Amino acid sequence: MAITKETIVDKIEVLEMGQVQVRTATVIKEDGNELSRSFHRHILQPCIKDISNNTWTDTDISSEDARVQAICTATWTDAVKTAYQEMVDAEKSPLE
Repeated sequence: MAITKETIVDKIEVLEMGQVQVRTATVIKEDGNELSRSFHRHILQPCIKDISNNTWTDTDISSEDARVQAICTATWTDAVKTAYQEMVDAEKSPLE
């Protein structure tokens, strides 16, 4: 009996403001037959704001799956980053 665990990126979605949502499936198999499948999602923003000095930096995607990197690179144009930054800047802080 060989039990294997496989982790695959099985869904990549681009959201309205340029965020990229990634779904990862973890598949457990015994002798090639699937026993279970579970999912995890995470969202990548085009850029991250450092509130301590009010600056923006591009999101580091170097540890992401190659397909996720390709989609982020194609999607995150300067115009998309600017629109995302303007949207975040327009939101009020919970402390304000």
